Amino acid sequence: MSIAFNADEIFEMAEQMERNAATFCREAATKAPTRQIQDMFLRLAAMEDGHLRTFHEMRAMLSDQEKGGTTFDPEGEATLYLQAMADERGFEGKRSRTEPLTGKESPRELLEIAIEAEKNSILYYVGLKNFVTDRAGRDRVEAIIREEVSHAAELRRYLAAMSA
Repeated sequence: MSIAFNADEIFEMAEQMERNAATFCREAATKAPTRQIQDMFLRLAAMEDGHLRTFHEMRAMLSDQEKGGTTFDPEGEATLYLQAMADERGFEGKRSRTEPLTGKESPRELLEIAIEAEKNSILYYVGLKNFVTDRAGRDRVEAIIREEVSHAAELRRYLAAMSA
């Protein structure tokens, strides 16, 4: 049995993911070994705050029908995909779904956790994009996907520099 989401619920999940990501970035900044990595995490947190505002605005633009009705997904595939991603949505900013940060993570571990969270966000937003009409701002979701990809790339560069 699949669970059907309405657009309001999908955007609500996206908003929570962005809140979690911003919180994680701010916490990671306090544990960063250098000012450069601290600044990077704070910059990423500010970007996640911007994504949160974007999703909040998009959610506010939904019609009553979009808020109440479930998404059109006759085969249930997209709904199952989003459910799988939603099940993981509490992962951002934690070592795992059930294990919070301890404060003893190394800079390498923080970067790896952040990269994994960015990948999860990208996957969710790619699925989300299929439910967003042009009128509702599909291009805005695509812009957020591009930003999340750039975040993952920037984090990978810092991780590679640590290994060098």
